[in-house]
Amino acid sequence: MTTNDGLRLRSVTAEQILDSRGHPTLQVQVVTDDGASFSGSAPAGASTGDHEARELRDGGSDFGGRGVTNAVTLVADQVEPLLTGTKWVTLDDIDGALYRLDGTGRFAKIGANTAVAVSIACARAFAHQQRIPLHEWISDQLGTTPVMPVPHFNVVNGGAHAANGLAFQEFLVAPTGARDISDAVQMGAEIYAALEAELRSRFGSLGVGDEGGFAPDTDDENQVLDTIMRSIERAGLTPGLNVRLALDAAANSFYDGKYYRLHGRWRSADDLLARYVDLAANYPIWSIEDPFDESDRNAWHDIMDRLGDRVQILGDDIFVTDAARIRAGAKEEIANAALIKPNQIGTVTQTFEALRTAREVGFRTMISHRSGETLDTFIADLAVGAGTGQIKAGAPARGERVAKYNRLTRLHKLYPQLGYAQWWTD
Repeated sequence: MTTNDGLRLRSVTAEQILDSRGHPTLQVQVVTDDGASFSGSAPAGASTGDHEARELRDGGSDFGGRGVTNAVTLVADQVEPLLTGTKWVTLDDIDGALYRLDGTGRFAKIGANTAVAVSIACARAFAHQQRIPLHEWISDQLGTTPVMPVPHFNVVNGGAHAANGLAFQEFLVAPTGARDISDAVQMGAEIYAALEAELRSRFGSLGVGDEGGFAPDTDDENQVLDTIMRSIERAGLTPGLNVRLALDAAANSFYDGKYYRLHGRWRSADDLLARYVDLAANYPIWSIEDPFDESDRNAWHDIMDRLGDRVQILGDDIFVTDAARIRAGAKEEIANAALIKPNQIGTVTQTFEALRTAREVGFRTMISHRSGETLDTFIADLAVGAGTGQIKAGAPARGERVAKYNRLTRLHKLYPQLGYAQWWTD
């Protein structure tokens, strides 16, 4: 049974913590009138879209200008007085108050890092106030059926996430043939271990990227994909049956405004499209994220024409979790799916708007972490409650990554009735 008598906050406080890259970020704690405490923390991206909401950073010399002490002060001086002493009926009310406090439309004043941390903490408080689990509260807000998502494990890192020659940013494995989320996590961990052995035998010393994936010293995508395929088989699984592959090209990171830098040469969008078509024909790749720069709209049209009927063309930097941009992209037919990152847009309410819009226009959605992460597990509950069927939270390694996967397996144990997503059989 749920209740909604309104939420009263006794206090809203913030502190500066470190994210997984050793950069400062913001953690916010709210205390409700019954003494319950809830927190939220802000991740940060390395590969960011031009249209993302803005972070509030200190500048200056401390932490290379990345400090967030100004955001901590802002929470104390402006956010706490705004949110305490009032009964809040919905999260939309709180997030709307933050949006109006900022007044810029992109959180350029208070920072999306401030807004998302406060919003996540308050979402947890509302679930508590209504006496239901967070994923169920999210489901109620969206009118969705909760489902366990297929995890997309980022097992090889390149691009802006690693110091190697790979242009593409992420090479992912998705255990679509798993029985449940626990089986999927086991598959991911066993593939990861097999991949480490394969890569060490080929490259010797082996780096690790920002998201826990390996960073081999190569610029050859085929070599990486062949090694991943062998690793899947080494783990006793079958590529294309138990496990499918996905790519995040993050093409804006190797685009100069006209050409794309691949294998040491500048190539046209047509050349890059031919590369994707070839890879999709030779490997069980089911999803390609940000295949072109966000400004290269004609190329997005072209890849939809060539691959959109059988490959998920997933927009991240081109949509930035913005409902209006998702709706426009669907009208232009430049993609068929949207990546969802709450800190890109600023609040949980705006994230819900993006999810609703994606559903209305027939897009699939994937919930995503950022390269600079914390131990916050909100996105795991978001993926389950929103029923997206897909999540990516990095490799099955490093505490800030596995925290999300462990949260999913915990939810499976607590609520075994939650099924494992079956979107690949649609």
